[in-house]
Amino acid sequence: MEATIDKLDLKKIDPNYYSAKKQPELRDLDSYYYLSLSGRCDPQSDEFLQAIDKLYAVAFNLKFICKSEDMDFVMPKMEGFWWIDGGIEAQRKFAQTPADQWNWKIVIRMPDFVEGDHYYRAVQKVKAKNPDLLVEDEVKFELINEGLSVQGLHIGSFYEEEQSIKKIMEFIDENGFEVAGYHHEIYLSDPRKTPEEKLKTILRYAVRNRENS
Repeated sequence: MEATIDKLDLKKIDPNYYSAKKQPELRDLDSYYYLSLSGRCDPQSDEFLQAIDKLYAVAFNLKFICKSEDMDFVMPKMEGFWWIDGGIEAQRKFAQTPADQWNWKIVIRMPDFVEGDHYYRAVQKVKAKNPDLLVEDEVKFELINEGLSVQGLHIGSFYEEEQSIKKIMEFIDENGFEVAGYHHEIYLSDPRKTPEEKLKTILRYAVRNRENS
């Protein structure tokens, strides 16, 4: 009888990354590898939905490759970095900016055992199955380090985050920090299965000490 290989679940083994309280709090994060895809459009548009399909096409093929090497894992939560033109200071106006002016990078964090070769083979598999997806030119494998960050848990619609963001910005100001990165969302809930008012999303901003800037 074959032994059962437990799937690695990042959400369970790394609560520092995947848990949050409603009240803003400070977290210190390591560097992690992600699959990523960037663009600029309204997240309700077909372009954005197609981007999600491309990202997951590579992610699931990569997962199957790792599983064949006895390194299976639970698919991590999708995340998104969102920003507007105008530099870091402009990001405080993100929530008031029309959605079709939003830049974005959607990402899926990868376990530590995932390497560049796994990514390359996954891209080639997707390319062979569906050349029209063009994932080779768009889906990347990259290292991201946010480091010191302020975060909070938002419950409800993605389009009603303004009050949650305001609390985070007040915490940043009151504690002598300044924003050093883009608006980051970790989607803990599946919007296809969860009522909008119950959606749970971690909102996170990389920060730095104001006096050191």
